[in-house]
Amino acid sequence: MNAGPISLTYRRYALGLLLAVNLLNYIDRQVLFAVFPLIKIDLSLSDTALGFLGSAFMLSYLLFAPLFGWLGDHWSRTRLAAGGLVVWSMATALAGFAPGYRTLLAARATVGVGEASFGTVSPGLIADFFPKERRGRVLSWFYVAIPVGSALGYLLGGVLGQKYGWHAAFLLVGIPGLLLAVPIALLRTPPRGGNASPQAEHGNVSRGYAALFRNRSFVCNTLAMAAMTFAIGGLAQWMPSFLYRAHSLDVAKGNTMFGATTVVTGILGTMAGGWLGDFWQKRSGKGYLLISGWGFLIGTPFAVWAILAPGLTACIVAIFIAEFFLFLNTGPLNTVIVNVTNPAVRAMAFAVNIFFIHALGDAVSPSTLGWLSDQWGLRSALLITPGAMALAGLFCFICGRFVVRDMAQAEG
Repeated sequence: MNAGPISLTYRRYALGLLLAVNLLNYIDRQVLFAVFPLIKIDLSLSDTALGFLGSAFMLSYLLFAPLFGWLGDHWSRTRLAAGGLVVWSMATALAGFAPGYRTLLAARATVGVGEASFGTVSPGLIADFFPKERRGRVLSWFYVAIPVGSALGYLLGGVLGQKYGWHAAFLLVGIPGLLLAVPIALLRTPPRGGNASPQAEHGNVSRGYAALFRNRSFVCNTLAMAAMTFAIGGLAQWMPSFLYRAHSLDVAKGNTMFGATTVVTGILGTMAGGWLGDFWQKRSGKGYLLISGWGFLIGTPFAVWAILAPGLTACIVAIFIAEFFLFLNTGPLNTVIVNVTNPAVRAMAFAVNIFFIHALGDAVSPSTLGWLSDQWGLRSALLITPGAMALAGLFCFICGRFVVRDMAQAEG
């Protein structure tokens, strides 16, 4: 529905509504990792099997993203977002009734299908509501849901799991999403591309899809995000278990401490990245990439120290600093995707991006770290994640060589 001009108040309402849904997205995604220790004991699982619960979600997420990306460029984005919300919320709640490993695995895979629908259409939808010069800050508001939702997933999962068991944790966090499905479905939307020219909005779609793989900025930016996603996926899924094993914290306390650290650093890092990205982009055509690249490189040694620190205090301080610089990139790198792609294929661009960042990133890192943990121990396994962060920074600097030309080409 998109009759008449859309007021600034309504645009802010749309951003708030999509932010709320994205919060539930990450709560339902991360609650699994909060209850990893409880599931491991209850179902007598190896770390490899435990890690595959996270990988199953990501595999279905990345496999269905291209389908929803194509639909997002040809059909109602709000209906796709609402339908995805219903699917993942119901799957999360139904995980609360899973009697064993296979049913829990199937439920988590279904969560990935629903979140793929929302994830492919929502960033482009938000970008269309606001002018280009504000995209970094606006998308940072949307992506602040990553740390806040993740932290709430850890907090709720830890507290509910410790008190009522892991089944109850899934059931209680899954139900609220169903309440927002109707408002999302009825959301008014701006034209595709927002203020883009008609030529950009109605370009040749097939040619636009193929052009994504010839777009060096898009490819390098996607590789940077894949390396980042490998690191974040591994740390997010195994750090609560690391605190449980290496620093003897129970599930509730460990998840509360990690969740609180994540929410503070996530809000500060994400908002700082959006503001700094917009500020620096006005001075340099590769400003977003410079902010992200230096953020990755500065955060890498602190990630190493978080894993190697012998004491809990030093570990938490290092996690705080490393997460701040990791979250610094969230708004800028997603804004680069918007800026270097044609509006007519933007949902597909995010779908392709989602496919590769998860196929190369957190679809494989949970199982990889779980397998390495079975071989070497969890502390040693986690040390591969800082290397991925450094690689992400390198790809950002390479991307900066092409981004100005590709942005100009996307603008027609």
